[in-house]
Amino acid sequence: MSRKIRHQVFLTQPVSDRLANLAAGKGVSKSDLLATAFVAWLDRAAYSELDEMFGRRLDAMTHKLDRLVRESSIELETLALFIRYVLTVSPPLAEDDQSGRAAGSLRFEAFLSQVARQVALGKRTLGGETGR
Repeated sequence: MSRKIRHQVFLTQPVSDRLANLAAGKGVSKSDLLATAFVAWLDRAAYSELDEMFGRRLDAMTHKLDRLVRESSIELETLALFIRYVLTVSPPLAEDDQSGRAAGSLRFEAFLSQVARQVALGKRTLGGETGR
């Protein structure tokens, strides 16, 4: 148990009466009640200081994260609609159309190379740089 230090506290009569009633009802000392209340007050004050120090920064980060989530969902929806459109308007290749399949494979490889190049350079087709 830590050493206790005596402090002199001045309370108004109504506050003193409430403290006495609370201590009698709970079966604890007035000193213990005051110490608990004081610790709770100090903890709230410390939380307030932390909130002041980091609150705005956390709010800004939350806003940016919300924006990223929104943009990501827009990008995924755009991709899904594009894929649906391409699959709807492009007729399927015949099973024996080897030249069509070869051309499709070449186009797909070129597409993947272009995506890899854009990502490596930090470029975006829409909206400029990625901000890496």
